[in-house]
Amino acid sequence: MTRPKLKSFHLQREWCKGCGICVAFCPTSVLEMDSQGKATAVRLEACIACGMCMLRCPDLAITVETTDKEEKP
Repeated sequence: MTRPKLKSFHLQREWCKGCGICVAFCPTSVLEMDSQGKATAVRLEACIACGMCMLRCPDLAITVETTDKEEKP
């Protein structure tokens, strides 16, 4: 079985209240807080599509879509 791969990442900045929870839970430091105090994806190529940011965001501002978990033979 292979890991899921990132298909798309969307952050609704207008919904973000700047709590920083997503930044704290991202294992690969993809997210950072910007000068306006909002989360932003600065290293999207490092995203492992774990979904921790999406699961922990209290504002439901992040959507992580992945490819299929298993490749078909």
